[in-house]
Amino acid sequence: MESRGSSDNLSTTRNRTKAAERMARIALIVGSVRENRQGIKVAHWMEGKLKSRDHTVYFIDPLELNLLLLNKMYKEMPNPTAQLIDLRNKIKNAEGYMPITPEYNHNTSSALKNTLDYFLEEYYFKPSAIVSYSPGFFGGINAAQQLRLVFAELGAPSIPSSFSISRVSEVFDDNGKLVDERYDKTVLHFLDEFEWYIEALKNQRKNGTLY
Repeated sequence: MESRGSSDNLSTTRNRTKAAERMARIALIVGSVRENRQGIKVAHWMEGKLKSRDHTVYFIDPLELNLLLLNKMYKEMPNPTAQLIDLRNKIKNAEGYMPITPEYNHNTSSALKNTLDYFLEEYYFKPSAIVSYSPGFFGGINAAQQLRLVFAELGAPSIPSSFSISRVSEVFDDNGKLVDERYDKTVLHFLDEFEWYIEALKNQRKNGTLY
């Protein structure tokens, strides 16, 4: 008969194995490049949430990339720059995508869209989880809905839930610290759902993809 101690050790090992299986590489893509952007606070907060759950985060900031307006996709370039090669590897190696989008005229930002459009096959059969924000009451939900169409076409369908932050300037202080603690609770279900889809599609990819 197995001792209680052995049973506990086995349970601990299984829990650690499950936790390791849930760890993922996630590309977090900042949407705004404007001066005094609020989105960078949201992005760093979400980065911390993902890392606290043991995920690897590729933090992609269009302001640092300073990409040209799209002329040729990566796959069409004979000699891509080292910067683009690095960006492509992050997009390709990621197992899920988290765009942090503002809302401009009921849509996402041109900087975010331009960054996404450099690639295509790299996104296939991996989920996305959309985070939106705005200075007003609706939290950028119009941009989130438009972005769902984009990720569907990229082959990285968005999970059913999205995460919106209303009155973003009141949610974080000037240093980016969260001051509205309600979001610490509401983000949990969103991340649980994202992880579920990451694991589900990861397992399916092991069996092969349609194209």
